[in-house]
Amino acid sequence: MHLREQTLSSKNIYEGCIFTVTQDIAKLENDAQAQRDVIRHPGGVCVIPVTEDNEIYMVKQFRYPFSEITTEVPAGKLEYGEAHYDCGKRELLEETGFNCSEYVFLGELYPTPAYNTEIIYMYLAKGLVQDKQNLDEDEFIDVVKIPLEKAVDMVMNNEIKDGKTKLIILMAARILGI
Repeated sequence: MHLREQTLSSKNIYEGCIFTVTQDIAKLENDAQAQRDVIRHPGGVCVIPVTEDNEIYMVKQFRYPFSEITTEVPAGKLEYGEAHYDCGKRELLEETGFNCSEYVFLGELYPTPAYNTEIIYMYLAKGLVQDKQNLDEDEFIDVVKIPLEKAVDMVMNNEIKDGKTKLIILMAARILGI
């Protein structure tokens, strides 16, 4: 089978609260074998909440691996078995305090397909209705409102470094004609 690999064995190396790491042996198309280290992740959802004035709500939070504060769209990890639509609604409310009347599915993103099974499902949220923010006890987030046009400039100037956020901002801008 051209461009396909067959898993011959898989061994758990690490199990954490967010992901599992396996060490796999794969059979290649030339019958050789190769080791594949894989991060197995349940996936996540990101949501870009857009106002009637084409402003977006984003979150600022500290990201431990980089020791810096990032600006991102609201997002979160799927629970195993959870529908991505439900996760998106939950995360939008938890992180920003908004519900919305319309969700538009924008597709899937493979953030690091070489070694990670994570899929991020992307949604555009319209018809925002203010409710109450409900952060997890280990979440510390500031919510900011930014014109979508300025957010596009921030992406292009590398002020926003998060991949899912860059992509969904550019997709929303294209869809909304910004």
